[in-house]
Amino acid sequence: MSTRGELRIHLGAAPGVGKTFAMLGEAHRRLGRGTDVVAGVVEAHGRDRTSELLDGLEVLPRRRVEHGGTVLEELDLDAVLARAPQVVLIDELAHTNAPGSRNAKRWQDVEEILDAGIDVLSTVNVQHLESLGDVVHTITGARQRETVPDEVVRRAEQIELVDITPEALRRRLAHGNVYAAEKIDAALAHYFRVPNLIALRELALLWVADEVDVALRRYRADEQVTDVWETRERVVVALTGGPESETVLRRAARIATRAGKADLLAVHVLRGDGLAVGPVNGVDRIRTIAEDVGASFHTAVGDGGADAVTRALLDFARGVNATQLVLGTSRRSRLARLFDPGIGARVVQESGRIDVHMVSHDAAGRALRLPSLPGGLSPTRQALGWVVAVLGPVLATGAGVFGAPWVDLSTDVVLYFLATVLAALAGGLGPALLAALLGGLLLNFFLSPPLYSLAIAGPGNLITVAAMLLVGVLVALVVDRAARRAEQAARARAEAALLASFARTVLTRADPLPRLLTQVRETFGLRSAALLERGADRSWSIVAVSGPPDCTRPDRAEIDVVVDDGLHLVGTGRALPAADRRLLETVGGQALLALRGQRAEAGAADAERRAEVNETRGALLSAVGHDLRTPLTSIKAAAGSLRDPVLRFSDADRSELLATVEESADRLTRLVEDLLDSSRLAAGAVVPLLAPVGYDEMAATAVLGLEGAERVRVEIGEDVTEVLADAALLERVIANVVDNALRHGAGRSGDTAGEVVLRASEHADRVELRIVDRGPGVPRRQWDGLFAAFQRLGDRDATSGLGLGLSVARGLTTAMGGELGAEETPGGGLTVVVSLPAATAGVPVRDR
Repeated sequence: MSTRGELRIHLGAAPGVGKTFAMLGEAHRRLGRGTDVVAGVVEAHGRDRTSELLDGLEVLPRRRVEHGGTVLEELDLDAVLARAPQVVLIDELAHTNAPGSRNAKRWQDVEEILDAGIDVLSTVNVQHLESLGDVVHTITGARQRETVPDEVVRRAEQIELVDITPEALRRRLAHGNVYAAEKIDAALAHYFRVPNLIALRELALLWVADEVDVALRRYRADEQVTDVWETRERVVVALTGGPESETVLRRAARIATRAGKADLLAVHVLRGDGLAVGPVNGVDRIRTIAEDVGASFHTAVGDGGADAVTRALLDFARGVNATQLVLGTSRRSRLARLFDPGIGARVVQESGRIDVHMVSHDAAGRALRLPSLPGGLSPTRQALGWVVAVLGPVLATGAGVFGAPWVDLSTDVVLYFLATVLAALAGGLGPALLAALLGGLLLNFFLSPPLYSLAIAGPGNLITVAAMLLVGVLVALVVDRAARRAEQAARARAEAALLASFARTVLTRADPLPRLLTQVRETFGLRSAALLERGADRSWSIVAVSGPPDCTRPDRAEIDVVVDDGLHLVGTGRALPAADRRLLETVGGQALLALRGQRAEAGAADAERRAEVNETRGALLSAVGHDLRTPLTSIKAAAGSLRDPVLRFSDADRSELLATVEESADRLTRLVEDLLDSSRLAAGAVVPLLAPVGYDEMAATAVLGLEGAERVRVEIGEDVTEVLADAALLERVIANVVDNALRHGAGRSGDTAGEVVLRASEHADRVELRIVDRGPGVPRRQWDGLFAAFQRLGDRDATSGLGLGLSVARGLTTAMGGELGAEETPGGGLTVVVSLPAATAGVPVRDR
């Protein structure tokens, strides 16, 4: 049994990237090494450089198949099998064979050749991959009828990506190196647009990257590699199904996005106290959320306690070559974590090269809250201090009583001092005083003579008790002051973070006031927050509000901060302490800045609109004042000369003057028609009467009577599909665009004899007419203004018109359901494209 042959595929993002050229280059390299190479099917498509590479290769004759009166040439499968070379070249793997062939698809022929032990070099474009057909159709608008299953391509031993930048491919296309000349314009305007090529290129790169990643995972599994190779960002998020899972998952999704659209894998951990199993229906919920954020869902099982879950989680992360791991913080109490640090801590210690993110889900989504400003230590520490104040002296007394043979009175005094200091450190002044008094009493009763009596034998006992009280007070004051400084520092940090957050809102948001008030309401725990302004009539109005608008006057609010004269920041829900009120006053200043900036921006926008209106009005008055007066002056001068009884004209002179009157009247009529059409388009009063018409007859009629019509060349075939349009409006559109091209599209050297060419092509369900000139062209940044009313792009000659021609043409085209746009002419110049729906069967035609 023969060994199966190897398949090598050259994959490209689009036609023309050089797949066949690369395949032929590989064939020549193998031929030079003495390999028996033949060409089964190589599609050169008339490209000279590609055809030249066939020289020196044995080319097998193709099989000729007649279908529908047309002779088709296909791969001769039997000839390849009979020749049995070492390597055969078979271009276009996704090609569909002619009816009557042994196999319906060329890739099926390739499978037979591979089974015969023959190596195959082939090519395919990314749009022909079956799994990407819908994506490519969405991007380009062209549906691919010839596809190849992804699995066939994946089974190839080698997949080589043939890559080229979109700009280089478009240049190659414009130079005629890909398609014939008559197909270049349509290809550049549709399938080979830069955004399409960028998207197709990304598809090809990602598809190949996925295949490389599959090969890498297979190698790591075969070689049992457990180290993390940071070849690709891959984020694993551990979920429990509990209430924190959604917060943790969405946080992980943001991490994956910021890491450059990294792969996101959600893993459900079944055991563990820090990542315990959540509600029964929680798994289905997080599975749905995972799908919504684009994550794949997996399960990790830990058979045992926290250590087993940690191992299961890390084994999964290493198995998928994860670079980052996201999990929520433990839901256990602090006391429980004293005895067991939990899964999160273990994962951090044992993660190795995997970065670990701990998400504090209890605080997720909440606004930053200010800590309260208590009078010293926390209640927990104070409670601990009272316990130490009681237990400390008792323990010191026990040590003195039961250790009497080894402990003297001085040591007992030191132990009582120690108890007092500990109580002061733990709970502050109150516990310190209690520890000092209790210690003094116990020392006097149990350890100082006379024993078991509160009688004071000497002044030393009084001095001891007083010293204990003094030490306790001093230590407590130091501790309390340190606690106050720590609280003040924490509050200062919180205030700084809040002010930075408020400032960021004011500086980065287009409409910052609603968000700023929402932050104020959430931060200070208010029911509502509003900015009130007093008008000229002394009444108050709400400028912005967050929450229910239940406060319309400052005197009815529980919080009233004067921001500026006539502007107040008010809130309802609770009263604020003085410290929070001072911070709110600072926030009020930021609200004032936001309001002024918003109004300044609105004023600038209004001024810009007024400037545009004034500019349009000025352009209209200038155009009308010049362009209407010129033909009127000509008519008046000619008519005055004809009516002057003193002047005697020959018949030729009289005819010339009458022709001047007629020409000026026609010009005046066209100007008025442009104005009326522009007005009707602005009012939406143009109702086209649609019917099938041909571009060829409309173009021939439209150019008649145009000045310079002899420079117009119509290259529209009679077989071009008719379009659904209003004949009169379409004729007007073509006339306006051609007239504009004749006046502004002269040759680069100023040659007024520059030609204007009209071509038509079909694309999907639309037919496009291209009016091409070779003039100086228009910069891309000015294309939008090209079709604006009263725009002449710097032209100031006496025959320039009102600047309404292209504006009217676009409006009429849009009214007929079409589009009018501009694109660059390959080699220099401007091409205006008229795109209208094809007049296909079944399209209703509006009757007059």
